[in-house]
This record gives sequence, structure tokens and C-alpha cells, in this order.
Amino acid sequence: MKTPVLTSSDSKVARSTRNPGRGHDSSTYASASETRALLANSLAARSERLGAGDLVSTDEAAGIAGTTRVTINAWIDKGRCIGLAQTKRGFKLPKWQFEPRLWEALPKLSAALNTKDGWLLLAFLETPHGALGGIAPRAAIEQGKLERVLSIAEHEGN
Repeated sequence: MKTPVLTSSDSKVARSTRNPGRGHDSSTYASASETRALLANSLAARSERLGAGDLVSTDEAAGIAGTTRVTINAWIDKGRCIGLAQTKRGFKLPKWQFEPRLWEALPKLSAALNTKDGWLLLAFLETPHGALGGIAPRAAIEQGKLERVLSIAEHEGN
């Protein structure tokens, strides 16, 4: 039997009573980053997101970036760009990441969050954040607030 997930106004999710106090934190709530990780692990959410119109194949991404599919795959492995693993072979990539402001921000963001995982990077970029006045980090970067986003990412990446 699954325990329902309850949300609160501080962007935290109530932890299951079956697994209280995971790790060293015995708080009743999971952090926003833990919540994003739970959502990122949802197969249904991933399948839905993979069907979105803003995603392209590695071949299409190579055309946009003026490079090869092999290079795109290497960039994904290095955290240079966001590659979303599909349930079958290959990746889908958000087309918007190739816009100049986001393209320049991605390696810094990957380092700040201490992850190369495309799903985690995407979840961070697309989830509205209280420290940004409720806007998503992607929108904040597009508005020229990269340093603020990196500061938040560094805090969450530790």
C-alpha cells in the first residue's frame, strides 16, 4: 500500500511513515531537491515529458549544434548538455538548451549541482523555485539571472 504524498507551502513533501528519518535527518519532510528526485524517478512523468514537443533526437540536436551525434553523446556524458535517457535506447534533448544563455550556463549548472544526470538537471531548471520568486531557474537564466541561479544550485548541490 502506498502512502499518499502531501505537499505543503514550503515546497516539501511529507515523508512516508513507513520510512521515517531516512539518513541522518529525522525531519518529517523531504527537501525540495528530494521531492524533485522522486518526481524525476517517476516512469509516468518521464514518459510524458519525453513526448513533449520541445525535445529533439540526438541527430536533430547535432544538426542544431553543427556537430555529430557522437559529439552530442559525449557532451551528455560530460554534463555539457541535457540528455534524457529513454526507456528504449538513446536520448531526447530539450531543444531550448541550445539557446546562447542556456548553452553557456549548462556546464556551470552541472558543476554547481554536482550532477551530469539529464533528468536531475531538467527537473532543477523547470521547477519553480521560491528563492527566485516562484519562477523556474530556466526562466531566470533567460532573464539574465545566471549568477543567482548558480548560487541556488551550489546550495542544493551540496
